[in-house]
Amino acid sequence: MRAGSILISGASIAGPSLAYWLNAAGWRTTVVERAGRLRAEGQNIDVRGAAREVLRRMGIEDEVLAANTGEQGTCFVDEKGRVRAAFPASANETGGATAEVEILRGELSRIVAGSTDGGTEYVFGDSITALREDGDGVLVSFAQGPERRFDVVVLAEGMRSRTRGMVFGDEPQIRFLGMYTSYFTIPREPGDVDWWQWFGAVGGRNVGLRPDNTGTIRATLSFLSGPRGYEDLGVEEQKQVLRRVFRDAGWQAPRVLAAMADVPIYFESIGQVRAPSWHRGRVALLGDAAYCASPISGMGTSLALVGAYILGGELTRADSPTEAFAAYERIMRPYVDQAQKLPPGAPRLANPKSNLGLKVFHAAAALASTRVAGAVAAKLFTPPADRIALPDYGSHFPQA
Repeated sequence: MRAGSILISGASIAGPSLAYWLNAAGWRTTVVERAGRLRAEGQNIDVRGAAREVLRRMGIEDEVLAANTGEQGTCFVDEKGRVRAAFPASANETGGATAEVEILRGELSRIVAGSTDGGTEYVFGDSITALREDGDGVLVSFAQGPERRFDVVVLAEGMRSRTRGMVFGDEPQIRFLGMYTSYFTIPREPGDVDWWQWFGAVGGRNVGLRPDNTGTIRATLSFLSGPRGYEDLGVEEQKQVLRRVFRDAGWQAPRVLAAMADVPIYFESIGQVRAPSWHRGRVALLGDAAYCASPISGMGTSLALVGAYILGGELTRADSPTEAFAAYERIMRPYVDQAQKLPPGAPRLANPKSNLGLKVFHAAAALASTRVAGAVAAKLFTPPADRIALPDYGSHFPQA
């Protein structure tokens, strides 16, 4: 397939990653992003397995490693802050509750987008309003800019992609996993440590504090719940929900709730995207818009990076967009299927509702942290991030 023009919707990680690979093959790449700038916000994410190899092939692994958050491991604490079980950061590329590469989402996005400097056109503060395909390409209408034509369009948006419905209707199904999570940044205090501290409270609630490399703390408040539509509320209403749910949670919940009052938060329902197909005509889905595996999987960023590499490679060596998209899906689908198989009982198993359940969970976690049970624990904290054979597209990316 000749090097053509592509519009990529979404400037987080998957979108700029795809732009990098297609730039290397001589394509004309444009990324449109609804936000007014590259999003610097975001919480701790990790890069594992095959995605580490993708970073190496992009030439940015060292820069990503240098931006590590410094998280030393994961520990489970009780209401008095006593450590009940501790798991040091992984020393390999795949395993561990705390991976070898832990980085802030905004930092990784900045690094990946930086790798496209000079080769990709970025259009911020705009979004797609219509897609009309004909034999020569896709005519795209925008909320702000004029209509433009592209050979291919890729939607690298989030789990609740608005643009996806223009092409796929209601076909991709979002599977709600019974949990709501909020993320925000709070001031660091003298007693904070460089570990991910996880506190479980009765009622299926948890409070998380994670270190970063900017001198603050990344906080999470998560709780089990049936679907309530909380993700559609305004920010202040979402904060009211969190205050109500966590007012008696204990440990550092009062501190977190107090700090939450003055900062922006991101609030989401935890789910997975199950799409029968990731492409239709000259339009394809990438990353969370196609196959969100949920934060519980530990695979979201890795899927985005690997998916972008494979989609880019197939677009450069196939004879048509349809052939490229089909090959991309054929190679990626088994990898995604493994990523979406969550540990048994997740997320309920790690979020007991009763005091007895919490005691059992802490006892199990303490046992898993011992040397004797370490091999079993390692399997629990090791997502299938390396269970794919990355194709070699070297000859198709002469400028990489």
